[in-house]
Amino acid sequence: MPTLLDHRSLTLRNPNVAAIFKVQAAIVEGFRKAAQELGAVEIVVPTIVSGATEGGAELFPIEYYKHEAFLSQSPQLYKQIMVSVFERVFTISHAYRAEPSVTTRHLSETTQMDMEIGFVELPQILDIFEKVAVSMLSYAQDKCESEITEFGFGKTTFGQIPRLTLRKAQEIIKKEFGRDAKADKDLTPQDEIDLCKWAKDKHGSDLVTITHFPTVAKPFYTLPDKENPEYSLSYDLLFKGAEIMSGSIRINNYEQLVKSIKDRGMNPRDFEMYLMAFKFGMPPEGGFSFGLERVTMKLLGLANIREASLFPRDMERIDERFSKKAPAKD
Repeated sequence: MPTLLDHRSLTLRNPNVAAIFKVQAAIVEGFRKAAQELGAVEIVVPTIVSGATEGGAELFPIEYYKHEAFLSQSPQLYKQIMVSVFERVFTISHAYRAEPSVTTRHLSETTQMDMEIGFVELPQILDIFEKVAVSMLSYAQDKCESEITEFGFGKTTFGQIPRLTLRKAQEIIKKEFGRDAKADKDLTPQDEIDLCKWAKDKHGSDLVTITHFPTVAKPFYTLPDKENPEYSLSYDLLFKGAEIMSGSIRINNYEQLVKSIKDRGMNPRDFEMYLMAFKFGMPPEGGFSFGLERVTMKLLGLANIREASLFPRDMERIDERFSKKAPAKD
């Protein structure tokens, strides 16, 4: 893989490699088509921001004149603001996370396909993102049938997409696979693989929806479940062994949002433009974000997410490996 990526300008000419990005283009086209059919307006958002979107320390600082600035972790705050303008919006945007790890599933720069929908509650948003996923994947399969067949990973099937709370999913993992994961606040990679196997075997679906992750494990804008505030109205969509989408119903009440920001140890003054939209009225709303490279990887059965990025960025490279540019030792 390092050798292939070091010579990316040439290796992209290989027909099998080029086919990956023809399929990826169809995925983007399918997502855009599904979003437009739902009446969403496409917006273009900035990727230079003044602070954390999701909280935490996974930020890339940049030199921005004489001011502190960062590369955006997510288009989240801007698409929420735009819900108060257009009610339904979508964007295809780059996102950056300074995660100190090198895995086959993560990149430092990703392409996110996001939607945000006003006047929805949990059941409606689950219907919407599942419909978008099926429409997007079906479109790519139909448009690039020969390319996908070449990879030999098998045609995607949808069946009846099962919906499980995190707790129910963990019960299934224990019952079906003998692993006790009830103390975990999230799914592990092996959990995702096993749940997708279960969904395929029991429901004939390559997709499975997981809801109600712990509130403390989710970003500040995530709405807690009023029936049990320990858990949030959040959700992931798993596809062929990996999470390809996450989202939540959002907090739309100004005072509750300010309190949530403070409770996470952040300063509301750092979110003044974002909070302004809520101060002057925001409908109940929710949204979700698909990772384009992750979707491409799982649809084609690729072994490494770097294969699904034209010019991948991670801890070890920007185009070429950093080690290749290191000065020679005496």
